[in-house]
Amino acid sequence: MKYVVATAGHVDHGKSTLVRALTGIEPDRWEEERRRGLTIDLGFAWTTLPSGADVAFVDVPGHERFIPNMLAGLGPAPVVLFVVAADEGWRAQSDDHRDAVAALGIESGLLVVTRADRASADRIREVIDEARHRLGDTGLAHVPAVAVSAIDHSGIDELRTTLDDVLAQSPSPPTSGRVRFWIDRVFTRTGAGTVVTGTLASGTISVGDTLDLHTLHGERRVDVRGLQSEGATLTTAGPVSRVAVNLRGAGVDDVARGDALVTPVAWHASDLIDIRRASGTPFAEVPEHLIAHIGTAAVPVRVRPLDPDHCRLTLSHALPLSTGDRVVLRDPGQRIVGGGVVLHPDPPPLTRRGDAVRRAAILAAMTDGAGAAEEVMRRGAVRVADLARLGLVDDVDPAPRGVRAIDGWWVAEASLAAWAGRLHTAVVELHERDPLSAGMSAAGAPALLGLPDSALLDAVVAEAGLTSSDGHLSVPGHTPSLGDAEDALRALERRLSDHPFRAPEADDLSALGLGARELAAAERADRVLRLGDGVVLLPTAPALAMRILASLDQPFTTSAARQALGTTRRVVIPLLEHLDSRRWTRRIDAGHREVVR
Repeated sequence: MKYVVATAGHVDHGKSTLVRALTGIEPDRWEEERRRGLTIDLGFAWTTLPSGADVAFVDVPGHERFIPNMLAGLGPAPVVLFVVAADEGWRAQSDDHRDAVAALGIESGLLVVTRADRASADRIREVIDEARHRLGDTGLAHVPAVAVSAIDHSGIDELRTTLDDVLAQSPSPPTSGRVRFWIDRVFTRTGAGTVVTGTLASGTISVGDTLDLHTLHGERRVDVRGLQSEGATLTTAGPVSRVAVNLRGAGVDDVARGDALVTPVAWHASDLIDIRRASGTPFAEVPEHLIAHIGTAAVPVRVRPLDPDHCRLTLSHALPLSTGDRVVLRDPGQRIVGGGVVLHPDPPPLTRRGDAVRRAAILAAMTDGAGAAEEVMRRGAVRVADLARLGLVDDVDPAPRGVRAIDGWWVAEASLAAWAGRLHTAVVELHERDPLSAGMSAAGAPALLGLPDSALLDAVVAEAGLTSSDGHLSVPGHTPSLGDAEDALRALERRLSDHPFRAPEADDLSALGLGARELAAAERADRVLRLGDGVVLLPTAPALAMRILASLDQPFTTSAARQALGTTRRVVIPLLEHLDSRRWTRRIDAGHREVVR
């Protein structure tokens, strides 16, 4: 198993020295850091624990001036070594780092008391007791505590064993699903090009993968050219691990800390989010303008309090966000104001009077990370894929109560019922207004109802209790009424009964008052048969023609058929083509046909 562990604690309390003692690797990367003995930026090292667990360490700076760098290291890390020096005890930046841990919701780790060689056993117990008290409102309140000395290496073996136990109890991260890889370092390597590093917290990245690079300036498609982890070349990297990704499609100047590699089309890029306070100052008391830290990103935000525990953040630029993401809020003077959990990464606008109060009530009723039902109720229908992009559902989640799953959509039953009611009313009114109509055009129904996708129409039609036939929607049992044209149709039927193949001319039909709409209604009622070129016969005409044509010498000519049927060329040609289409007759050449037996 692979794990990533970050350090935390006051400046000069021995975090880097501890990492060096555990791994044998110098985490400080800059010459200035080594010269001054002060960690400025993130450092990285790794080791193997007694169980065989592979652990990478992210060493963060402790000085208050470098809190943004500290948050970039802690943000993606699931486990923390919280360091307090035995000789100095809890100090100012210990508070800052504790506030960061609380804001991020980190619940796994160890309390490590360093420089144990400089303090008595009683003093070490005092430091542990005070640290536990200070960590009391965080997820690290009850983590194991180990006292160590990097000078004489006392406690180091115990720390390795205890860390092994802690990591063994941490939940296994998902290896499948969408990837979001927050970038914390960018550099170029001769012969390789652009390389980015970060902590892969979930999902899998493989050489040859295509990902979206999400930056301050938008998205671009990139390919994974190569992978490394802890100095080893890989073909596939899984969680949780430190990974270096060699990119094709982006220059070193195109990428920065805080950018992210994401699975294409799997994430919603948002610059507006609703969050719930997880720690720190009530939102009504915080400054309007703060810095939000999410993953390794740090973006200016505007805070709009909705109530003391909920607010809306407007980000200076969009980030790939999901329900359940953790947000750390910091003022420009480096103080950590508090933290929150993203409840919705694509919330509705607040434009009317009272919207903010109503939104606060909705958010207060939500459980963390559960807003799918509210989203469907608000929109009426949402694609399941879009809910997954927002982090509101997993692909395998069942539809919640009051929501129906239809063809890749989740549809609110109230919306389905409303659409069905409107459709049924519209169809009934059409029948009353236009008795000749076959019904409402199915093609126009989605636009009439405002359906988000025509694929939902079948479900609405079924819910409305309507029938669908030949592209028209009607009330079951509806038969088009000819109304005033009924007498004219009966006259036409009598005429064609006497002379089945003497189709009336257009002027004759017009004189009877039988236009295209009346004839179409009659055809739907199976009272006439309309052929090409305006030829109108009775529905029985084809069968009657077949009895006569079967008595002719085979094959027969068009002229012979015309004479046998007692009709004109205007009628016989479309009639014979109709018989051909039904495969009752077969055309042999330009002038001959035969009856199919």
